[in-house]
Amino acid sequence: MQTAQQSQNNAARYAKCIEVSKRIRWDIDRDVIRGRKFDYAKKFLPDGLSMADRLDFLSAGEQRLMSQIQGRTYANIFGLVERFIVAKMIEVSGAHCLGDQTALEALVRFSDEELKHQELFRRLELLAAEGMPAGYVFAPDPDEVAKAVLGKSTWAVLGLTCHIELFTQAHYRQSIEPDAELSDLWKDVFLFHWKEESQHAILDEIEWAHENGKLTEKERDQAVTDLIDLVAAVDGMLQAQALADVEYFLRVCGRTLKAKDAAKLGPAVLAAYRWQYIVSGVKDARFNEILGGMINEAQGKRIGAALAPLM
Repeated sequence: MQTAQQSQNNAARYAKCIEVSKRIRWDIDRDVIRGRKFDYAKKFLPDGLSMADRLDFLSAGEQRLMSQIQGRTYANIFGLVERFIVAKMIEVSGAHCLGDQTALEALVRFSDEELKHQELFRRLELLAAEGMPAGYVFAPDPDEVAKAVLGKSTWAVLGLTCHIELFTQAHYRQSIEPDAELSDLWKDVFLFHWKEESQHAILDEIEWAHENGKLTEKERDQAVTDLIDLVAAVDGMLQAQALADVEYFLRVCGRTLKAKDAAKLGPAVLAAYRWQYIVSGVKDARFNEILGGMINEAQGKRIGAALAPLM
């Protein structure tokens, strides 16, 4: 149950998200792409995310190619997760349709912006396909992944969504924005994405807390199980994509790597993907604060045990 003070605070936060959404509204062609293409003389993902600089048996150009392949996947995964995020936000906005119209507008704007982000990432994939060698494969089907995710409890889906949108903020601020060696277009994509995701993370938190207040202890315990299941499913997707991306790299890098070096690529790329999509969010202080305020000690231990092999 929300207290009157919580309701008042949330009302102000909904209103602020609307104000910011209106002020920073951007257009894909006019503001982001602006007729440009990717600069393949530069990296896409910074080393802090791709970990390509740790692959010391690769040349600088090969490390750059690895960052570009991982960057292509990074954009595609964001396009994928935004498929189920939109569906869930449209669903939860229904609770406000005949009530708080400010909350409804904030969530409708959220959904509209996520639809725009999906279009942006589809456009990036087309640009990448123009400039990179043929043969890249993005393994997951976004609709099938969304159906599987949406089969879990709303609490778990909102928890995963909050986790994603908080680590998005951290990635941009800590790694992407400070790196002057990235493709200008790729960097701008995540600047504009970050601007809108900043509001989305706030709305995730409000709706997750609202859903949490509806649950009994038994229901919350099952929701924790659902969240653990979702993280395991994400890891399975990352394992498949890491394999696909390494196979692609080995085909297009221009030379045959020594067997011992080629064997290191799979674990290295999977470690980078686990950092990008699981560990960096789990370590986010704000995410831990929100989640910790909802679960009990035993539930926290279950989550920690499930995450330990991935950390």
